[in-house]
Amino acid sequence: MPARVSKSKTAFARSLRREMTNAEDILWRSLRGSAMDGLKFRRQVPVGKNVADFLCVELRLIVELDGRPHEQEDQRRHDAIRDRWLRAQGYQVLRLDNDLVIGGGNIPLERIREAIANRPGPSSDPTSSGHLLPQVGEGRTRRS
Repeated sequence: MPARVSKSKTAFARSLRREMTNAEDILWRSLRGSAMDGLKFRRQVPVGKNVADFLCVELRLIVELDGRPHEQEDQRRHDAIRDRWLRAQGYQVLRLDNDLVIGGGNIPLERIREAIANRPGPSSDPTSSGHLLPQVGEGRTRRS
């Protein structure tokens, strides 16, 4: 049974959903409603004491968007500790730069697909969970 999330952490996650950054808004438009190959992503989700930017629960994949504050050395150390904790809980963490999301066209979606295809564990085959992942540019999606 998942650990309970505090009311303050839930309220904080809700406020992050209301005040998304430009990069988060751009990526969310590509992920919402199972638009990413039929996979369901959630945004600003409490995970332990953290809040993940985007989470695919089914694949235990977290996508984090990093802006300028993440370039600071103390923030990098904090992110590394956070990522180690998330990995220890069985999550795969993919970090994308905000500038890549804003100006990189399909590159962020390609990176997410690569992370899905290369995820660790016995089910690294992207078709093993029943999801057929199209090659970039095919434009097909599979709805659950």
